[in-house]
Amino acid sequence: MTKTRVAVDVGGTFTDVCIMDEDTGEIRIEKTPSTPDDPMRAILTGVTEADIDLADVTMFSHGTTVATNALITRRLPRTAMVCTEGFRDVVEIRRSNKEDLWDTYKDVAKPYIPRRDRLTVTERIDAAGKVLQELDEDQARKVAEILKKRGVQAIAVCFINSYVNGQNERRMKEILQEVMPDVHISISCQIMPEIFEHERFSTTMVNAAVSPVVVDYVSRLSDKLSDGGYSRDLLLLHSGGGVMTPASVKDFAARLAGSGIAAGAIASRFIGNLCGYENSIGFDMGGTSTDVSLAYQGESTVTKDWYIEFGYPIRFPSIEVLTIGAGGGSLAWKDEGGSLRNGPQSAGANPGPACYSNGNEVATNSDANVVLGRLGTSLAGGDIQLDAALAEKAVRDTVAEPFGMELRAAAEAIIDVANANMANAVRLLSIARGYDPRDFALVAFGGAGALHGAAVAKELSIPVVIVPPNPGVTSAMGCLLVDIQHDFSDSFMADAASTKPEDLEAAFRKIEEEAIARLRHEGVAPENTVLQRTVEMMYQGQWRSLAVPAPAKITSTSDLIEGFHNQHEREYNFRREDAPVSVFRVGVKATGVVPKAELPSHQVVVHRPEPTGQRDVWFNGKANTSDVYDRALFKAGAEFTGPAIVEQVDSTVLVPPNATAAVDQFMNILIRVKD
Repeated sequence: MTKTRVAVDVGGTFTDVCIMDEDTGEIRIEKTPSTPDDPMRAILTGVTEADIDLADVTMFSHGTTVATNALITRRLPRTAMVCTEGFRDVVEIRRSNKEDLWDTYKDVAKPYIPRRDRLTVTERIDAAGKVLQELDEDQARKVAEILKKRGVQAIAVCFINSYVNGQNERRMKEILQEVMPDVHISISCQIMPEIFEHERFSTTMVNAAVSPVVVDYVSRLSDKLSDGGYSRDLLLLHSGGGVMTPASVKDFAARLAGSGIAAGAIASRFIGNLCGYENSIGFDMGGTSTDVSLAYQGESTVTKDWYIEFGYPIRFPSIEVLTIGAGGGSLAWKDEGGSLRNGPQSAGANPGPACYSNGNEVATNSDANVVLGRLGTSLAGGDIQLDAALAEKAVRDTVAEPFGMELRAAAEAIIDVANANMANAVRLLSIARGYDPRDFALVAFGGAGALHGAAVAKELSIPVVIVPPNPGVTSAMGCLLVDIQHDFSDSFMADAASTKPEDLEAAFRKIEEEAIARLRHEGVAPENTVLQRTVEMMYQGQWRSLAVPAPAKITSTSDLIEGFHNQHEREYNFRREDAPVSVFRVGVKATGVVPKAELPSHQVVVHRPEPTGQRDVWFNGKANTSDVYDRALFKAGAEFTGPAIVEQVDSTVLVPPNATAAVDQFMNILIRVKD
């Protein structure tokens, strides 16, 4: 019996299914158009078309955009919030900041829960955790009855100072459950037990709002897979780079809000490490957007400052990914000042680029690539045929004639603007964070990443571009490279120098017990449980903290303080040895290790592959006769020079003039670009 692992990544244009044979490591792929109205339909279609016997599947992992799309479109069930009297407007006041400081007319979006559904009760806990006033249970029951009459499907309970003592929140939840046993209830002391009430309230609000949507989707998909013969837990990729089971999704649904973009970052880091580059930049360019991520010294950068809509932070740890509206379907347009722009508007999956012959007449990046000969007219193994005449017409009508340019020059201008946008995104995640791109490799993947990766790398003086074996489904493969993972934290505010190691140990033991219990609940054996500690610290007077790795047993705080100084210097380019340091929070990443996918290794024999043909490809206004290769015919050790095109089922690789390319033992293509 063949044992297989299946990973599914749902994108804006295509749903990618990655199937791996456990015995041989062989990977095959299936792509099917996404179904935005119900992503599950595309998943099941992909499983059917890939001829997968679910009874033989030992792991089914899935990166989902359900929570993200629900928040973006605000197609959310009616959700309510119960707050301490006097604090119902915390999520409306926010931080009183704006995304664009200089635009006085642009308002921040309204909270996910309107004011009429944010009710209050009498209770109070002070900053030290002392109960000043017990929950008024009669009032609490009245609130529960009101919410029941309103037909709310989810409730966020957010009391002031509950991060240090959640007694009143837990009692409020019990009362709500008595009145409305089927309603999804999130309490802030469980969701995010941290100081800063807006961030805590916001995260809990988001968690409550998406819970009914996500739980319904996960339950339906789990049932369909079970009906097909799958007997294990469905594993869902979350924003922190691990997976969670449906049992945890019920409590922490908002962790899936960054699910779809995390998979690519995980796969990028894996590919970079595999090729010997601990420092790598992930460049995932799909049909509608480009996701940029960064791994430093073998680890992905993680942030807790992220959101789907500005003003409503989600404070769960998340792999840091910067997304911009630049993809194969991004539209070219002329702004009011007469300049050429590219994106973020996109033709999407339907109608798609003009060359798809589905009715779009505006030029896209894909149309420009067709005009320049960089993209062939037959994709996905011949399943998709592109109309070069329609691509030329779109480029001529959208850019060439309005700007008075020759056709090929207009197409190159479209690509140049797109490349500039993507290079700026890489700068924001590297140079702006204190990293030098010249010390990194660029891992280019997604349906269009390999077409643009070399140009972006040249712009930033990145020495090497790595194109994985199946760039179009690399994000899906990332779902095969993850462990069950949860993040736990607790406030611990004290002067670092005077903090006793045993007090930190006691704080860690408390959350480690919870972490171990959570993994045990998900069926993780003790021998597969790994706990990693961090201590968040700051210079006294600051309010932003940095997480410093902590040992399994803390015997002194001096090493932690030194680690904080070092990290602060790397992040901000200065350190203050004379300034007192505060401990802000303790955290534990709890990992349940699962078997990983492994790419097969091949013997490297240096040789020059035979091209399958040639065609003219335009660079810098000139046509270059370029070799065209079929990647399926490549063997490890193949070496060739640009200009060249490498075609495969799920992507096209562009090797520009004066660049060299080589295939390594894992069948990655390494492109070295000269300045």
